[in-house]
Amino acid sequence: MKVAVIYNKSQDNEGVLNVFGMQNQETYNPKTVERVASALEKGGHNVRVIDGNINVIEQLQAFMPRVVQGEQPGMVFNMAYGLQGVSRYTHMPSLLEMLGVPYVGSSPAGHGVALDKVTTKVMIQAAGLPTAPYWVFYNADQIPDDLPYPIITKPKMEAVSMGIQVIHDLNSLKTAIVDLVAQFKQPVLVEQFIPGREFAVGLLGNRDPEIFPILEIDLAGDPNAIQSLEDKMKKPKGKICPSLVDEKVGKEIRRLTKETFRILGIYDFCRVDFRMDDKGNLYILELNSMASLGLTGSYFHAAQVAGYTYESMVNRMLDVAVERYFGGQQIDQVLVQEPESKAKKDPLRIRLRSYLRGNLRTMEDDLEKMVEINSFVQNIEGINSLGRWIANKLSPIGFHRHVYSRAEFGNILYLTNHMEETNDILIVGNLDNPVDFEDYNAFIEEKGRLYGTGVARGKGGIAVLLGAIKALRYTRTLKRVKCGILLITDESLGERSSKPVIEELSKKSNYVVGLRGAGLSGEIMTSCSGTLRYEIEINRRQSKGGLKSSSDVSDPILFASQKINALRKLNSEPDGIFTTITGLQTKGMEDQPTYHAALSFVVRYRTLDQKKKLEEQVNLIFTSKPQDNIKVHVTKGAQRKPFLETERTLRFYEKIERMAKLLEVRVKKSENSMVSCMANVAEGVPALDGFGPVTGAYGSNNEHVIRDSLIDRGVLLAYLIYQSSKNFDL
Repeated sequence: MKVAVIYNKSQDNEGVLNVFGMQNQETYNPKTVERVASALEKGGHNVRVIDGNINVIEQLQAFMPRVVQGEQPGMVFNMAYGLQGVSRYTHMPSLLEMLGVPYVGSSPAGHGVALDKVTTKVMIQAAGLPTAPYWVFYNADQIPDDLPYPIITKPKMEAVSMGIQVIHDLNSLKTAIVDLVAQFKQPVLVEQFIPGREFAVGLLGNRDPEIFPILEIDLAGDPNAIQSLEDKMKKPKGKICPSLVDEKVGKEIRRLTKETFRILGIYDFCRVDFRMDDKGNLYILELNSMASLGLTGSYFHAAQVAGYTYESMVNRMLDVAVERYFGGQQIDQVLVQEPESKAKKDPLRIRLRSYLRGNLRTMEDDLEKMVEINSFVQNIEGINSLGRWIANKLSPIGFHRHVYSRAEFGNILYLTNHMEETNDILIVGNLDNPVDFEDYNAFIEEKGRLYGTGVARGKGGIAVLLGAIKALRYTRTLKRVKCGILLITDESLGERSSKPVIEELSKKSNYVVGLRGAGLSGEIMTSCSGTLRYEIEINRRQSKGGLKSSSDVSDPILFASQKINALRKLNSEPDGIFTTITGLQTKGMEDQPTYHAALSFVVRYRTLDQKKKLEEQVNLIFTSKPQDNIKVHVTKGAQRKPFLETERTLRFYEKIERMAKLLEVRVKKSENSMVSCMANVAEGVPALDGFGPVTGAYGSNNEHVIRDSLIDRGVLLAYLIYQSSKNFDL
């Protein structure tokens, strides 16, 4: 199952439009968030950690399954305390309700009641459950003179012991009210302080929830002690679990825990806090609907005593939420997309994903380093430098380097982890890019996207490849595969020099895949267009003897515009024929007509028969008439063959599609109008392209990759590499 762990990454102002209202002071340690994500991955889930700010909808759209399109549902594991404003616990659940995304934890209504300590007291009291007498003050002038001291103060809508203090006289209370209202911008709950023992009781489940063993806060024999925020942050008090209470008291605590859970309308899990006086009377203090999942917290401590590991506790929390949404009969179908026995025998996908998510920062660093290297197609030294850097990354993993020296281009690299003649799989990427350094964009991360020159045109795919190879090595499965990696250096120029190398090595490989980036739907390319590139020089002739031509066409600009209109008539969307004007330049004098025009364009086509006919049509279009005062010179540029879809290619894609479903990675069959070096693969060898990361703004200065897609595409590529050794039956 796809599970998005959502939390609030920081308390800065980047994730909001404006700073407004009460600011959240409660945060999760990022290590705890990672621990939860890791636990879910070990449970077999596809996990993504998302910052719960203004960009959360976009990130959920990119990650969550499309249930309305027949995909298995996903879940959110909600750890977001909220950023600011009133009732901040409710903000993420409310958003998820609107989007139609199921989630772990209470509803907006449940969180709203539980976070509001006054509303909690009102509902508990109305239900006849025991709680200490209380008052609510907005300012110090409201305080009566006859309060029964000692009392304890609590901001109305805060947690983790913020602002609590025991007070013994009126003047101290007035000072405290003024300070707390100023600090927290909210009313203050004042309760009669209950000297005695303190308990924290965890609950997990819904219809018949499990009550964890009763945990007692060790007050070291001091009935007047409390656990302050400073205690929790610096030196948490000890915990006694299970608490040494008699059976009657224990039974009553468990009953009150369930009743409080039910009355406040809480879902899935919570913690209820109690005080007990010296006469054995119990008082409900509050319910925490976002009980901390930290290793030192009361909730996990009690769960351990109940027999849970951290991993089993977190996955059980997910299970009870799934059961609440989808029912007990459907829970296995929702949580597992394959037979349980199969899942137990095939933990590789879990270990691959866990490794890649844990090393996402390394993949990002690798991509940043590659962007820093200027690999413009005409910068041969830069291309060779990038090649050496990649080879040095792969050498310690056992890859041997073979160099195809090229003087006109950078050196083509062929790396293998074996010494045999054939490969189980050949992976093809490119080192070059068509962007000159004067148009270079530095590497940056912004809103979950990675920007920089080349990230979408080669370097993102190599980052995925490096992550996949390292993941296979970590899982000790790389040595089972005969893997070849070919890094070409002239992709921007139509593989002028690398065509025969691709063809030669593909003949020695069972499968070939390319590292071109995918679209937002995870497109895998099963075919693509071929291209015809043309450069047209148009010059105005000088009329002999100064006589004017009888033709209306003597202006190169007019001639070019007429031919552009003729080229557009070649377009045929059903046939996959498209003409793109890539450049138009003119020259002329201020007091003279234009004498020169240069027109460049690309024609995309799908079949070889179309190519022959299009070449004839282009030649006919640019044939000038004898009476025209126009001289035309036609130059063909780099041409690419189409990558044709075959039966073996389709069967290969179907294998990938089933694999992606198992891995919970989104893929989609694509017959692309863009080009691919897979067109140069030897006939009969199954080949696919698009195993790089999800990309955007391809071919522009705004090109980028989706950061988290490095994980999904890395898992897919790594699993494919491993499975290729088993020789798919195509």
